[in-house]
Amino acid sequence: MRVLVVTAVPVERDAVTRASGDGSEVSVRRVPGAEIHRAGPFDVLAGGAGPAAAAASAAFALVSDCYDLVISAGIGGGFAGVAPVGSLVVAGRIGAADLGAETPAGFVPVTELGFGRDWHHPPRSLVRAVSAATGAVTGDVLTVSTVTGTAERAAALLAAHPGAVAEAMEGFGVAEAAGLTGVPVLEIRAVSNAVGPRDRDAWRIGDALAALTDAFGQLTPVLEGWTTHHDRDHS
Repeated sequence: MRVLVVTAVPVERDAVTRASGDGSEVSVRRVPGAEIHRAGPFDVLAGGAGPAAAAASAAFALVSDCYDLVISAGIGGGFAGVAPVGSLVVAGRIGAADLGAETPAGFVPVTELGFGRDWHHPPRSLVRAVSAATGAVTGDVLTVSTVTGTAERAAALLAAHPGAVAEAMEGFGVAEAAGLTGVPVLEIRAVSNAVGPRDRDAWRIGDALAALTDAFGQLTPVLEGWTTHHDRDHS
């Protein structure tokens, strides 16, 4: 199975490639604007921060080779009481939380304006299998262009998206590229901080990166099993 993994930054990319754990050299090849690091079944690309950079990088990689699955991966913020710091999250839906328009009546998503879409749906059978193997929380993962830094913004996001478990900045962009090429998409996040007031001293980035490595170390047999059955199971 060929899997493209798109992270934002190199430390997330390296956390994924470490999961191969076999001591072999990581091979590197270039695509326009980036490098792809191959380790085991994963081609891993640090595509940049934010949905636009992630979409552009993922699109270049997807047209440079053939893939069976695209995974948006990295660390992110978890909503308190649902996805605590140190936990793992797998997206049941990947949403563009702030793509739309502010109106006197409140936020209107882009779909209600008559454009595009604001949600992508990973294969449910794969979400269930990955969550079971890794112990991850499953729910909506929101893609934002501005990371939440206040309690008021966190509350507003939850009010608009009550199924949200985490936020990050790249998932929807990766999903858009995957959707255009007809490749299934998944999003996996290790929670480094709580969504809410910005407190860098409380972030546990190292722990989250270690959790990301552990998660990808458990994925290979799950993905192999899913490949065997997913053509018959689209639920």
